[in-house]
Amino acid sequence: MNPITVLLVDDHRFVRDGLLAMLKLEADIEVVGEAKNGRQAVALARTLCPAVIVMDIAMPLLNGLEATRQILQANPAVRVLILSAHSEDAYIEHAMAMGAAGYMIKQTAQHGLAGAIREVCKGRTFLSPSISNRRCDHQHMAKAVGALPTKTPDPHFTSREMEVLQLIAAGKDNKATAHALKIGIKTVEKHLRRVMETLNIHDPAGLTRYAITSGIIESSVQVTIL
Repeated sequence: MNPITVLLVDDHRFVRDGLLAMLKLEADIEVVGEAKNGRQAVALARTLCPAVIVMDIAMPLLNGLEATRQILQANPAVRVLILSAHSEDAYIEHAMAMGAAGYMIKQTAQHGLAGAIREVCKGRTFLSPSISNRRCDHQHMAKAVGALPTKTPDPHFTSREMEVLQLIAAGKDNKATAHALKIGIKTVEKHLRRVMETLNIHDPAGLTRYAITSGIIESSVQVTIL
């Protein structure tokens, strides 16, 4: 039987090293590549065609949620397993809306990552037990009061608009954003204007708050894997 091919995506070298060391112990799993940001992940997913991508959320240039959306648009057969330090519902709902096959908390990766990879590779959805239990509790509570939880639809942005939003929310000005994306400043301004009008947010601080609560960017969190 061919091993499950995996692409590791995380902007922290020590995290990727820890994940790689764990997965090397699994005879049926082969890590075929590593990426340090979402844009690199999109490119490597196209050339390597891994069966499973283990994806962090907060990364420079392109976050893991938008990278997931772009990867699955190009190849819906790829299974993306989000591996994050955050367990808030906003991150989980956003990840699943982008098409992720699973969501795992980094603190549990040492004992469960290989199993989670096998699960999503089989076409199943995987959620860390704490997340799964909480979601079940929410559903039971909603049924008990005779209502199902409702979701607020996410605004639809193009891939370029999401990149501009992420960079501006992370503190870059229009010039730095244009340089990072290799586009003109006027193009950045056009994308930013459309984002602000859609969200009805007209200041960088407001965009940063929105980006954090939506899982587009997050505060730096150090997590030891091994």
